[in-house]
Amino acid sequence: MNVTLRRITLGLAMVASLGGLTACVPLLVGGAVMGGGMVATDRRTSGSVLEDEGIELRASSRVREGLGERVHINITSYNRQVLITGEVPNAQDKQLVEKIVSGVDNVRNIVNELAIMGNSTLTQRSSDTLVTGRVKAALVDAKDLFSSAFKISTERGTTYVMGRVTQREADRATEVITRVSGVQRLVRMFEIISEDELARTLPQQPPADPKK
Repeated sequence: MNVTLRRITLGLAMVASLGGLTACVPLLVGGAVMGGGMVATDRRTSGSVLEDEGIELRASSRVREGLGERVHINITSYNRQVLITGEVPNAQDKQLVEKIVSGVDNVRNIVNELAIMGNSTLTQRSSDTLVTGRVKAALVDAKDLFSSAFKISTERGTTYVMGRVTQREADRATEVITRVSGVQRLVRMFEIISEDELARTLPQQPPADPKK
């Protein structure tokens, strides 16, 4: 599916080891990060949240119907941008999965990260789940980020993070995530917004009471 997202920068951040990041190149975009506090927030509209849930359910169901157990597929949607991860036995199946997902209503962009290889083991999937949990915990501990604004997934040691963020937030999130044990490679899928746009998403504080 060839769809160009408005105001989306594509890039790839790889972590060869926990010692550092080879390059800070922004990759694709789709979710959210926030600066400064404990407030839970999601920068998608309520309609977009429902659309994303529907996309994930319908796409996963159609892939299972079309390819069965010979593939291992995970579908993650944020702001109608769909990330496909997992394993397929050949290039034809990789293309077929993308074609199936592109036919789902409301999908506006696809990032196909499927690997052509045998399905991952239960041990590997359990390890990936553990890494995702560590990343989420690290974002909670980072008091200058709203952890609930991120969507995180991990596949075979590669961690994917989606969000509508400012450049400042993207850089800070990268710094936090690349320090997490088990993160071998980081793919950032960020829609970069301005600081003014971020300010408009923050909860408005009531005016101070002059009597106090």
